[in-house]
This record gives sequence, C-alpha cells and structure tokens, in this order.
Amino acid sequence: MNLTLLLSFVGLCLLLAVTPGPDSFLVLRYSVVGIRPGVAAAVGSALGGIIWAVVVAAGLAALLEQSATAYRALKLVGGIYLVYLGVRALLEHRKQTKATEAVEPVVASTRSAFIAGVLSCMFNPKVGLFYLAVLPQFLTEVTFVNTLSLGAIECLIAGMVMVALAFAASRAVVMLQRPKVTAWLGRISAGILAALGLGTIASVGSSA
Repeated sequence: MNLTLLLSFVGLCLLLAVTPGPDSFLVLRYSVVGIRPGVAAAVGSALGGIIWAVVVAAGLAALLEQSATAYRALKLVGGIYLVYLGVRALLEHRKQTKATEAVEPVVASTRSAFIAGVLSCMFNPKVGLFYLAVLPQFLTEVTFVNTLSLGAIECLIAGMVMVALAFAASRAVVMLQRPKVTAWLGRISAGILAALGLGTIASVGSSA
C-alpha cells in the first residue's frame, strides 16, 4: 500500500470516527458517570473493532456477507443489547434520583463500561462488513497482515476520537457542576442508545 492510499484511508477513518453512532453514544453515556468509565467504554469499543479486524483478516466475516440469516441474527442481538444498555441506564438514573444524600449514588464500574464497549462493537455486524468491503479498496495486496494492519489503524483512530469524546464530555459535566444537567445528559444518551437498538431490531424485521 502506497502513502496516498494510506492517507486516504486515515482521512476516511477520521470522518467515520467523528460521525455519531452507537459506540459514541455509549461512551457519552458512561462519561457522564465519570471519566474512567467513559475511557473504559472507548477502549472496549476499540478492542471490539480489533476483534472484528482479526475476523475479517482471517476471512471469516465473509460468512456474514454470504448468509443473510447470520447477518440478521447478529444484528438482532446487537439491537437487543443496545436496548438493554439504554433501559439499564435509565433505571440507574431513577435509582439515583430516589436516593438520599446519605446513600452512595449508583455508578458504573470501569469493568462494566469496558465490557459494554466490547460487546456493543462486537454485536454490530456493520463493523465487520465495513472492513470486509472497504479495506481491500485501500490495499495493493490483500493479505492477512495488510488487512489486519488497516483494521488496527481504524480501531486506533476510532479509539483516540472516542477517548477524546470521553474527556470532553466528562470535563463539561465537571465544569457545569449541576446534578440535574448530568442526570439529563445521562437520560438523553441512554434514550438514544435504546432508540438505536429499537431501530436496529425494526430494520431486521422489515428486511426479513
């Protein structure tokens, strides 16, 4: 792969990374809780992308492209998981608003945020299909190493952008110092996650 193709690919990755999607809303949701959960969700999502890159590089993701049933099944699971994350986040906020000042508020651990990031990305078949369809366009020679290298570059760029988003969102919450604003941001991001999940489930039903 020459320098021109590499720069073009990096530009495309940057454009995709700043485009809002399930992973970025997930990072925003955890960043409202704290900077560590937000960064953990971002790192987890990036790791999920690397797993997809390995799968695509090994040629296994071609099964998703050839099997409409496998694609719909994985997409359905991903949609259900997003709805679960959104509903769980809304329930956590309800618990926080009912808690007294003497009770420690419900918070998300870095481990749960990391796992949520990994699963959110892994249950999104569009990531695998993107790698499968786009990566070869930027390779002069399609090999396991070359494909995995581009996948790793995309994951690194996406991870850095989402970590920056986590820091920005967490910093904004700290600067505002308004619990009501924090709560509303959490509800909005949770609602968006649930809406994205419902939309994914609906699209599976309409395409069946």
